[in-house]
Amino acid sequence: MKIDLVDVFANGTLSGNPLAVVHGGAELGTARMQKLAAWIGFSETSFLLPPTVSDADYHVRIFTPTTELPFAGHPTLGAAFAWCAAHGLPAHNRVIVQECGVGLVPVRIAGARLAFRAPPLIRQGALTSDELAEALAILQLDAGAVIDAVHVDNGPPWKLIRLASAEAVLAVQTVARAEVGVDIGVIGPSDAAGIDWEVRAFFSKQGGALVEDPVTGSFNAGVAQYLFGERLVSGDYVAAQGRCVGADGRVYVSRDEHGIWIGGDVRMVAAGAVLTG
Repeated sequence: MKIDLVDVFANGTLSGNPLAVVHGGAELGTARMQKLAAWIGFSETSFLLPPTVSDADYHVRIFTPTTELPFAGHPTLGAAFAWCAAHGLPAHNRVIVQECGVGLVPVRIAGARLAFRAPPLIRQGALTSDELAEALAILQLDAGAVIDAVHVDNGPPWKLIRLASAEAVLAVQTVARAEVGVDIGVIGPSDAAGIDWEVRAFFSKQGGALVEDPVTGSFNAGVAQYLFGERLVSGDYVAAQGRCVGADGRVYVSRDEHGIWIGGDVRMVAAGAVLTG
């Protein structure tokens, strides 16, 4: 087995979300995958396995340090990038088909920039009053600051809170701890050059610590479906994420007749380290 380290949604050197990709994951059982993901300690680790259906190029299993996810965005782009580095570009029009817990996810390849098609939302619609109260408490916001609050669940059960501006998003100061299972993000329109929306996303770890994710593909996929659905955007746009935690990621969003595409630049940081343990 070998492992790659990649930087996903990069906007410069070591500016995106780090990901470990393990080749040869079929040699590992679920318990071993989980233990290795916990030891690595990244927000997610991807394990590449042979596909179980003929339409897929590979099968990926995605683990946080504490649990397996049916889908996540930056592990999808990072896994596709690492698979291409090992196997070459796919023959079928530079599109990779990934098999994962939510089914088959197409990934387009354009040099270092990859884009996955946003999977359908499992749950959408407004937060209940109790859900909104919990979100406000976690984000330490007054109700008057919130423009909208909705579910954008696409595997991870994301809750989206829309604020009036990028400045309001960047000013959010969350509580330090939250109940395990929290997935919540905030967005606001930006006037900065080359940036249309500012995004931040938070999740709770085992033990209750609330962590800010550098750049989050699954949340941005939900955000895009919300923004297009509400007609808050009509064409391609760029989201920035991670600046409050030392990252500077960029997410490139587009829409065509096939769906909404969540793109980002991926860079290899370390390739082909041999796993011996």
